Amino acid sequence: MKITKFEDIEVWQLGRELTRKIYSITKKGEFAKDYGQKDQIRRASGSVMHNIAEGFDARSNREFARFLGYSQRSCTEVQSELYVALDQNYIGNDEFHELYALAKHTGSKGGAFIKYLKNNPR
Repeated sequence: MKITKFEDIEVWQLGRELTRKIYSITKKGEFAKDYGQKDQIRRASGSVMHNIAEGFDARSNREFARFLGYSQRSCTEVQSELYVALDQNYIGNDEFHELYALAKHTGSKGGAFIKYLKNNPR
């Protein structure tokens, strides 16, 4: 599949799914009332997809890879923020493991895309 717009990128699609799920869980219960924590995890999840979109318009694969690296780090931040949510009983173990795995998978896909871009300079 040829990538003609950032929405075609699988890792962006995963980031969008992660963001959608994070927004969903942060609308519930005590999580919704913790404005700082809610804002932080939402910003981190949104940053996953936003950095990919921003990097898509980069002038080189090297620069795009740099933005994908930012996106990967945002995945890791989401994982860390999920521990806070779990420890504060904002989410249960099942939600934690599902979202943690999705963030990890998204970061891994980003890493694979970085390797591809570094092997195919433009």
